[in-house]
Amino acid sequence: MNPTIEKFGYPATLIREFEHWVVLLRPAQPTLGSLVLAAKSEVTDFSALPPAAFAELEQATKAIETALRGFVDYAKINYLMLMMVDPQVHFHVIPRYDGAREWGGHSFTDAGWPKVPDLGSAIALTDADIAALREELSALLA
Repeated sequence: MNPTIEKFGYPATLIREFEHWVVLLRPAQPTLGSLVLAAKSEVTDFSALPPAAFAELEQATKAIETALRGFVDYAKINYLMLMMVDPQVHFHVIPRYDGAREWGGHSFTDAGWPKVPDLGSAIALTDADIAALREELSALLA
């Protein structure tokens, strides 16, 4: 796996693996159910991904959206391709909603709603929380 994938906690955060992509739990949760969708490739330019990765992106996003809709009942979903610090191709997947969602004794509010997500207000999960949330979301993305 590439360094960006490893930085986001792989393999402990792995939710689902595709041929060209991995879905990881984002250890810092700006909203409940925040994920990272990362290309397995070493490329740092989105346009440099192989055609098969673009084709598979449809399958990955459909699986993510179906699972998160049932889990967190989001109003919108943001795919943020920032790649300023972590250079390999990846998206931060941020479910957006008004109000709060409760999970594992934590309250997750969307501090940026209805504007740009506030990534700085993320709740940093413990290792135990990461394992529990990863397991729950893995079952939904299977």
